[in-house]
Amino acid sequence: MFTSGGSRGGTGELEAKSPPHKGHDILPRTSSSPGDTKTLLRSQESVQLSKCEGVWGAVRLCDQYKKGIISGSTCKDLCEAHTLVFQQCLSSSPTQQVYRGRWMEKEVIIKCGIEDALKADSNPDSVPRKDLVLFDKPTRGTSMDEFREMLLNFLKANLGDQTSLAALVNRIITMADVNRDGKVSLAEAKSIWALLHLNEFLLMLSLHEKEHTSKLLGHCGDLYVTEKIPHNSLYGTNVPHFFQPLLPSAIHQIIHQWFAPAWPRRAKIAIGLLEFVEEIFHGTYGNFYICETSFKNVGYNDKYDFKMVNLRKVATEMTIRGFLKGRHCEQNVDCTYGKDCMATCDKLMKQCKGDMVQPNLAKVCGLLQDYLLYGAPSDLKEELQKQLRTCMTLSGLASQMEVHHSLVLNNLKTLLWKKISNTKYS
Repeated sequence: MFTSGGSRGGTGELEAKSPPHKGHDILPRTSSSPGDTKTLLRSQESVQLSKCEGVWGAVRLCDQYKKGIISGSTCKDLCEAHTLVFQQCLSSSPTQQVYRGRWMEKEVIIKCGIEDALKADSNPDSVPRKDLVLFDKPTRGTSMDEFREMLLNFLKANLGDQTSLAALVNRIITMADVNRDGKVSLAEAKSIWALLHLNEFLLMLSLHEKEHTSKLLGHCGDLYVTEKIPHNSLYGTNVPHFFQPLLPSAIHQIIHQWFAPAWPRRAKIAIGLLEFVEEIFHGTYGNFYICETSFKNVGYNDKYDFKMVNLRKVATEMTIRGFLKGRHCEQNVDCTYGKDCMATCDKLMKQCKGDMVQPNLAKVCGLLQDYLLYGAPSDLKEELQKQLRTCMTLSGLASQMEVHHSLVLNNLKTLLWKKISNTKYS
């Protein structure tokens, strides 16, 4: 990003780094020979291409990497060493490019410049993001100070004017400096700027100190790699997509109960989910809302620690307020962001208001009701059912969002923890 001799704290201009000389590996280069593309295609040959652009997305990125347009910590492994390998398409939509893959002999999840799912849900006319991102910002000649200002303004617009944003800017700058040379090239800046416009990537950075989100392992352009969560459903398994329409809900429930972990394990997972709700309410970088509360978006690891599988279904308060501002409505459902982030409608003014009908905690308790009551110890079941019902009736009104919510959440966590503490399940 800087001219020769610049530093992260300087005011030099952003410019493309020249091709590295021998012994000074600034930006790894790829060969333009047809053989390299064939090698890449062969290395990705196991990708299932239904509804996925698969290897062609990788070829597109590697072409941009070869031209010095983009950069990233995984580019060399993807485009030269071919050790980052696409294996299976996990996408259910062409606007959600998600794959299972392998990197350095470990299973990983690969996500490519996908359109934000929540924005797609809220706006059916939206187009795939890959047609919009051209890695055109920042432009040549932008100074480091100007880029920092760009980052700070972007974060303020998306997370709110938090006092902690300066530290997040520094973290982003450090992540962008892939080769750790104390400078950020134009390609590195363009790549991190594109990634920040992906909702999940921004949230992963914002929640990186929390233990309940997937670890971000690397990136290349607008592709990023995360750890694979062993159990990507609250129940440990999902009914195959082609069976789901054929089976009544009662059968779904029985299958889930068969495959669900033992009750004490479920209690531990539930405590983790409640802690996550606590973390994203008045967190370091503002408030966040879960906008599709589904057992398919939450999971756990082999130690039965809760993990949020799909952060693309979580939105910042600023994003939701921007969506609601001045929005015409006839009833509450017209004020819905994503699947279930519903605000109230002022029927007199016919405009959406800012208060959520249901807060995160009430929606999560609704999700946990069947999950925890099935197989619950007899001496706990009645009190657990009572507390879950109280929790599900919580309102999203600002007047209730502080003490009342904290009390309900802590009571529920304490009830579960007392039952499994000092046992092998704790």
